[in-house]
Amino acid sequence: MPRKRKLLSQLSALQSNSSLPQIDALEKLNTTPGGDSSPKSSKYFVTDTKRSPRLEADFFHQPCVSLAKSFLGQILVRKLPDGRELWGRIVETEAYLGGEDEASHSKGGKQTQRNAAMFMKPGTLYVYQIYGIYFCINVSSQGEGAAVLLRSLEPLQGLDAMRELRRASRKAPSKLLKDWQLCNGPSRLCQALAIDKAFDQRDLTRDSAIWMVPGQEPLGEQDVVATTRIGIGNRGEWAQKPLRFYLRGNRFVSVVDKKTEREMAARGHLPCS
Repeated sequence: MPRKRKLLSQLSALQSNSSLPQIDALEKLNTTPGGDSSPKSSKYFVTDTKRSPRLEADFFHQPCVSLAKSFLGQILVRKLPDGRELWGRIVETEAYLGGEDEASHSKGGKQTQRNAAMFMKPGTLYVYQIYGIYFCINVSSQGEGAAVLLRSLEPLQGLDAMRELRRASRKAPSKLLKDWQLCNGPSRLCQALAIDKAFDQRDLTRDSAIWMVPGQEPLGEQDVVATTRIGIGNRGEWAQKPLRFYLRGNRFVSVVDKKTEREMAARGHLPCS
C-alpha cells in the first residue's frame, strides 16, 4: 500500500506540473486523427472498417435506374486529410437518364465543361454547385450522360466530425444537429463529408479520399420506395416519373412519400403500417 500511495503521489505531481496547454474538444476534433468523441459509430449499424473491400468497376457498370437502386444500402467512405474516415450508408438516390431526360444536366445530349463527368466511365463523380454555394454529388452510370444523384446518407462513423463540418458550413450559429439531420439531403451530405468541386471527375474505384464499400444487408423489392424526384421544377412528364428511390422506414431519408407507400401497401408490395 505505501508503494501504491507513492506512485499516486508522483502521478498527481506530474499532472499538476505539466506545461502542456489544455486542448478543448473542438480543437482536438479538428487536429487529432481519430479524435472523434462519442458517438464514433451509429447505433443503428455496426461494420468492420478494416475488412470491407471497396466496390469495383463492375458494380458501377449498370444502367442508371438499376445503379440508383443498387446504391441503396451501400456505404460511402470519405477519408479526411488527417486520416479520419467518415462512413455513411446510402439511403436515397435519384436517377438522371441522360439526353432524353428533361431534368438532366445532359438533356439533349449536350456535353459541357460543367457536366463532362456525366459522359465519363461509370463510377466517375460528377460534383456541381447550386445557388453558388452548395454542392451535390452524382455518380456516372451506363448510358450517355446518365448519372445517379446521392441524396441522403445514414451516418455510421465519424458523426462528430460530420457535425463540425456542417456547423462550419453554416453562417449563423444554431443548435447541435441530430444524427438524422447530418446528411438528409444532397447538399447536407456534401457539407458533412467535406465534398466540393475538387471531387468532380474523380474515379470511385481508384480514389484514395472517397470510395464505396458493400453494405451488409441484402435488400428486397419491399424495402425500396420508387417515387418522383425533388426540386426539378416544370419538366413535363419527367417531373412525374418515379426516378427517386429510398429505403422504406429509414428515418435518414430527406423526404418520405406517404402516398406512394400507401399505394404500394394496397398492392401488397409493402406491409401496412
